[in-house]
Amino acid sequence: MADLKYLFFLGCAIPYRLPSYEVSSRKVLQKLGVELVEMPEFNCCGFPLDPVNHDMMLTLAARNLYLAEQQNLEVMTLCNGCFGILNHVNKELKADKNVREKVNDYLREIGMEAKGTAVVKHLIHVLANDVGFEKIKAAATNQLDKLRVVQHSGCHVNRPKEYIGLEDPENPTILKKLIEATGAKCLNYLDEPECCGAPILGVNEQIPLQLTREKLGHVKAVGAQAMITVCPYCHIMYDLNQPRIERAFNEKYGIPVLHYPQLLGMSMGIPPEELALGDLRVNAAEVASICSQ
Repeated sequence: MADLKYLFFLGCAIPYRLPSYEVSSRKVLQKLGVELVEMPEFNCCGFPLDPVNHDMMLTLAARNLYLAEQQNLEVMTLCNGCFGILNHVNKELKADKNVREKVNDYLREIGMEAKGTAVVKHLIHVLANDVGFEKIKAAATNQLDKLRVVQHSGCHVNRPKEYIGLEDPENPTILKKLIEATGAKCLNYLDEPECCGAPILGVNEQIPLQLTREKLGHVKAVGAQAMITVCPYCHIMYDLNQPRIERAFNEKYGIPVLHYPQLLGMSMGIPPEELALGDLRVNAAEVASICSQ
């Protein structure tokens, strides 16, 4: 019997581009006694549409929130963008009658009505606040004390502060504490809270690639053996695009980028192949070897 249960909002990017994040998350959450209930007939959270049609974004998010209200379960998502949008819209629906009525005018056409009573959490909030650091430390029987890593928590899990307010967006510590619970050393580096640049990738490729390049340089400078992420889009920028950046700027980084559940899973004794480490673009075999020592 699971200790905790959540409605699992998977979003769009993860199942199509980063199944390794989903696979590793399911593995570690199961071992921690967390039950995931599949969310029926969910749609895109609406995040990509916001700059084009704000009302469409609100309506897409509200439809997902209505589904959550019917299940009477807290929502858990792995994606920073999905969390940011669903959390933000849920609070707007609850606090602003005009927004709620506008959105529900659309939803009533398909027999739905969102009230803003759902609770939306990101994976790191579930791990830190619901599962708890002590339980995670107890489960991390293979302490990774020989590994030096850096964190990149991303933007939308911390910003804007007035809608989230769980930690200082200029000095986020939740992911760092989760990393340290595995025994790994989490290093500080220059411009740590800066954006990866992914939100503007579709508008201008050069700016986000330069932002990612600069951050990879800062990570390399402190001698980190890996970067740890909790956002699919950030992960795409640092892992999938890392070889591309190396070619474009004639530089070499070779920094493996792991999803946090992959790091946690190895500390719990789960074999790297079961955590889909082989799916990463930058080879993480050396990191897996260090973690097995």
